[in-house]
Amino acid sequence: MKILIDNGHGFDTPGKRSPDGRFREYAWNRVYADDIYQHLNYRGYDVELLVPEGQDISLKERVRRVNRFCKELGRENVILVSIHVNAAGNGEQWHLARGWSCYTSVGKTAADDLATCLCEAAIKYLPGHKMRFDRSDGDSDQERDFYILRKSACPAVLTENLFMDNEEDVAFLESDEGRRAITSLHVEGICNYIKFTQNNKAL
Repeated sequence: MKILIDNGHGFDTPGKRSPDGRFREYAWNRVYADDIYQHLNYRGYDVELLVPEGQDISLKERVRRVNRFCKELGRENVILVSIHVNAAGNGEQWHLARGWSCYTSVGKTAADDLATCLCEAAIKYLPGHKMRFDRSDGDSDQERDFYILRKSACPAVLTENLFMDNEEDVAFLESDEGRRAITSLHVEGICNYIKFTQNNKAL
């Protein structure tokens, strides 16, 4: 299984920072993505950073890169996890919104099982944090028509890891504890999904 980790946004993406400017989403996305990459690579998984560049790479180009792997390896042998940090406002003031969420494209898709594994891991590694789940259709992921989720040929999810305009969330995200938690939930969620798919193929 080829695991693609997408660290959303770049140093040239407008906004995408805490109101005081100290937390910049592009930089921390790369910290989390690299940690996830290192842990999965150490465990022997075939993992790759989708965007090694520091600048913002267009969604169209990101999807092109994803689908190139899908064409080469088969879409069932590739997964995409896009890492982000949420925001409630326009970055000018602090807000009260908090929590973790996972998104898939609209409808029943191959990404639903991957999202479920990540949501279960988030509950484990983020105790006391709000889980922003939508269980109206029987699972926990939220569904949106995000371009990278809709256009990627493989199972693709996007995680929003707390809020960059909530002071408590930012403090947690910048802490060693927060960094370990965000990394661990992604690593365990991805590993559990791969085990799940392998078990299903063995049946």
